[in-house]
Amino acid sequence: MTYQLEVCIDNIESLHNAIAGGATRIELCSALALGGLTPSVGLMQQAAKAATIPVYAMIRPRQGDFFYSDEEVAIMTSDIHAAHQAGLQGVVLGLLNQDGSIDAGRSQTLVSLAQSLGLGVTFHRAFDQCSDAFAALETVISLGCERILTSGLARTAPLGTEMLAALVQRSAGRIAIMAGAGVNAENVSQLAQATDVTELHMSGKTTRASHMQFVAHESKMGASDQDDFIVPITDTEAIRRTAFALKSIR
Repeated sequence: MTYQLEVCIDNIESLHNAIAGGATRIELCSALALGGLTPSVGLMQQAAKAATIPVYAMIRPRQGDFFYSDEEVAIMTSDIHAAHQAGLQGVVLGLLNQDGSIDAGRSQTLVSLAQSLGLGVTFHRAFDQCSDAFAALETVISLGCERILTSGLARTAPLGTEMLAALVQRSAGRIAIMAGAGVNAENVSQLAQATDVTELHMSGKTTRASHMQFVAHESKMGASDQDDFIVPITDTEAIRRTAFALKSIR
C-alpha cells in the first residue's frame, strides 16, 4: 500500500523541514494557530520555487466559520488565481450554508475555476462542521474534488475512526478520504489500518528559539500570552517518524 503524507505549514522554514522529513504533499497556509488561512502571494511563490513535492494553498480568507459573504468569495476567487500564477499544484477550500450543508453552488464555481487553471482541489475540514456527513460526502464528490480532509467529525482523527471508516466505505473510491487532526507517529499506523484511508494529514508542530541576539522584553506584537521570540516550525523528526511508520505497515 502506498500512503500519502500531507504536512500543513505556515512558513518557508517549515517547508524545507517537512520535505526533509518525508512529506509527499504540502498544505501551504498562514496562521496555523487559527486553523490555517490563505498564505501570502510571496510565500506561495517561494514555496513553488523551493518545493520538490506538490503544494496546495489554503484558500480561507478569515478565521471562524465557513459561511462566507459574496465579498469573501470574491477574495477566494482572486486567491485561487494567485495560487495558479505562483505555480502551485492545487488549492484547499470549503464553504458551508447556514444550515450546515455544503454550499454547492459557490463551491462549484470555485472548484471549476481551480480546475480550469489546472489546479487540484481538496475540500478541507469545513466538512467536519457539516450537519449530515454522508449527504455532504455526495455533494463534495459531485463537485469534482480530489479528496476530503476530515477528522471524521471528531475532535481528532483517532476519535473519529468509526466515521472515517464509514466515509471510506461510502466513497467507494470515488474520492480520497484524508484523515487529519491529531495524527502522529504513535497513532498513524493504527488509524490507517482501522479506516482504510491512504492519505494522512499532520502538522508536526514544534518551536525554536529566535536567532535574535537582542531581545525586547516590554513590547508585544500580538496577544499577551504569545512569546515573540519563539518561532513555530515543523518538526522534521516528527514527520520522519510518521512517514516511517506508514512505510512499515504490512
